[in-house]
Amino acid sequence: MSSGKSDNAFRTISEVAEALAVKPHVLRFWESKFDEIQPVKRAAGRRYYRPEDVALIAGIKHLLHEQGMTIKGAQKHLKENGVSDVRALASGDKPKTENTALAEMSGDRRSKLEAARQNLVQARILLTGEDN
Repeated sequence: MSSGKSDNAFRTISEVAEALAVKPHVLRFWESKFDEIQPVKRAAGRRYYRPEDVALIAGIKHLLHEQGMTIKGAQKHLKENGVSDVRALASGDKPKTENTALAEMSGDRRSKLEAARQNLVQARILLTGEDN
């Protein structure tokens, strides 16, 4: 955003709307649908968005406009993948894959998930007779 402000400065709803090429009422609507969007509210309800709020909103816009998700689909993606993943979409960073997310889990939880996966593979083999 090149509004002459520091990258860490708070932005008004008009500044965010202009930077992301959406109308202010769309931002307010998304705010009502995504609890993770929580701008600071000052006197008379004026909203001020932190840089991390702007990144999250940009990620949500990416999910809705570029990937064609519905609001429910974007909500599900946000819930399953987390705020940092959606922010990464906005900056062009590669979001975490299942493998990197699994690698970051605690060893005990990872081993339990791997055991469950192996059980499911065995069940599939028993049910289908396939071994691949």
